[in-house]
Amino acid sequence: MIDSMTQQVIQPMVKFQRQVRSLVDSRKLKPTDSLWKVALLYGEEWSFWKQELQDFGFSVQDPIQDLLAVESWDED
Repeated sequence: MIDSMTQQVIQPMVKFQRQVRSLVDSRKLKPTDSLWKVALLYGEEWSFWKQELQDFGFSVQDPIQDLLAVESWDED
């Protein structure tokens, strides 16, 4: 029961990181591109993700590879 609950509550940044990794893997973005380039693909959702990134200490000028390098999104 706990395992299924854990899987249902996935940190939003984990999902976002997976989506960005997919964009890099499909060559729509490069790991060295700045995070602001994600805004071009996320449109109206970007303001939410920008705030999430800033809450975790990212700047929109940071390279995408920094986001992809995060191994844990704990909010301690």
